[in-house]
Parts: sequence; structure tokens; C-alpha cells
Amino acid sequence: MPLSPSTGAQYARILGIGAAIPSRVVDNEEMCTYIDSSDEWIQQRTGIVERRWVAEGETVESLSLDAARQAIDRAGLAGADIDAVIVSTVSHMLQTPSLAAHIAAELGTDGAAAYDISAACAGFCYGLAQADALVRSGAATHVVVIGAETLSRITDLSDRSTAFLFADGAGAAVVGPSDTPAMGPVVWGSDGDQYDVINMTKPWPEALQAGENSNIFMEGRAVFRWATGFIASAAQECLDAAGVTAEELDVFIPHQANNRITDSMLRHLTLPDTVKVARTIKHYGNNSAASIPIAIDAMLASGEAKSGDLALIIGFGAGLVYAGQVVQLP
Repeated sequence: MPLSPSTGAQYARILGIGAAIPSRVVDNEEMCTYIDSSDEWIQQRTGIVERRWVAEGETVESLSLDAARQAIDRAGLAGADIDAVIVSTVSHMLQTPSLAAHIAAELGTDGAAAYDISAACAGFCYGLAQADALVRSGAATHVVVIGAETLSRITDLSDRSTAFLFADGAGAAVVGPSDTPAMGPVVWGSDGDQYDVINMTKPWPEALQAGENSNIFMEGRAVFRWATGFIASAAQECLDAAGVTAEELDVFIPHQANNRITDSMLRHLTLPDTVKVARTIKHYGNNSAASIPIAIDAMLASGEAKSGDLALIIGFGAGLVYAGQVVQLP
């Protein structure tokens, strides 16, 4: 007797978006008390005016829950409707158990499948690709995808090359069935030959034995070259895979790594002036896996983007890894 195959919805879409922004505002003036720099230099190099760090009582768990609950509510669902929870983070400080399992319980799911992924700043797009596949295969009906980081906990505040970049926050999306196509094919991959370009200073056991922290370090020039060359081309591949032209696009939401990288990608894509571009790095900094959903939420809230808009999203980061797709905004 043949096995019964798994079957699901023909299409999937984002049904709701949520975001959780930490309360502590760290402007460039404060940042320059930690490193030898200036507000002018930081803005010219990155576009950052201020970033958000967690305050007392705020954690990667609390941010994840706040963002996920908001996304579920906006999707018109309840926790019990969620079949799977995917969390992308590099700043959950337990190797095991997963943060996702804890979040699934706190959301009131009925034993939803739950797992973490480590895809750094591309993690939200990785999670969306998996959620899309789960819904269309029938493995799940409603999936919560969360990107959450508290990078301030693993940032060396004396490192002049990175301290001003990293920030905290969480963003979430609920993915579910759709009657019409609303998520384009994912374009993703890795460049493990550049594995060490963004890394941690030491493995945790070595750091703890030495009484030190393990912090992020980055070779900025190498990342900049990769992002402005290879990733710009990958962004065009996302449009091609979805069968969408630049003129049909409404919104461009790249990972908020650096405004100069965004500017370079825009030149490569030659997007029309009508396309709205995310620039949330100015006030929120680089919050890794959380940056794209936070930017989606912010643009919808401000009216820069609206429900039904076609958005090109793409993330890229440590690994080096990347992922992007064209999605219809909820």
C-alpha cells in the first residue's frame, strides 16, 4: 500500500507582522563615550543616529513574545492556531533547549513544532522560506517566524569598528495559506570560504574559562565588498525568480546593515523613484535577524508601505549566508 503524501495549501502568504523595540535609546553622543569616534563619522559611515538596546527586564525572550503576540493578533488568530514556531537568533545564550520551544509554550500553542535557526542577519528570510514550504506541504497551517536579537550583550564596546553598529529588537511574521501567490521563491545560499569574516572572538567555553565574554567581530571591508557586489546581484535574482520587474515593485527592504550598502544595492538594481526604501537603521541600528520584520512593521505603521504592496526583502550576514524573496505585505 503506497504512503499517503503530505498536502497543503497551494500558496502561502504573510498574514500579520509584529515588532518589539527595546526602550533604551543610545544615541551617537553616548556611543562616543565608549569609543573614539564622532556623531558625524558614524552617520557618514552607516547612517545611524541612534540605536536601541535592551533595558532592565527586557530580554531576547520578552522581545520575541511581544513581537509574536502582535503578529498573531494582527493575523486575526490565537496562540492555539499556531502549528510551528521558528526563531532566528544568534543571541539566545543557551545552546539547548531552543528559544522557540519556550516561545511556543508561552504563546499558548497546542504543542507546536518549534526550533531555532542560526542564519544571522539572513535568518528572518530563511525562516520565511521554511514557513512557506511548511504551509504548502501541509506540515503546518500557521507558522510564526521570529527574528530576535540582543546583540548589545555580545558587543565589545571598546571595538571602534563594530560597537556603534549593533542593536537589539525583535520582529515576527505569521505565515499561512493563501488563495493567490503572495510569496516568491527564495533565493538563498552561503559563501563558507568567508566563514571567518564575521565571527565570535572565542568559543564560549574558552571565554568563560578565561573570565571573558565572547563578542562579535567583523572585517567590515570584506563584508562591504561582498554585500555591494554579490548580494546586489542576488537581489536581482529574487526579482527574476518571482517574475517581477523593478517597475512592478513597491517597496525594497534590505537587511539594515549600513546605508552605504543599501545605496550601492539601489544603484545596481536601478529601481524607480516610486519604490520606497527601508532606512530604519537610522534610529534602530543593525538588529541582525530582527531588522527586516522591524522595517516592514515600521513602514506599514508610517504609511510608507501599505497592505498588498510587493516588497523585495533580502538579508545577509555571518556565515557568510544570504536569503531573499519578493513578498506581498499583509
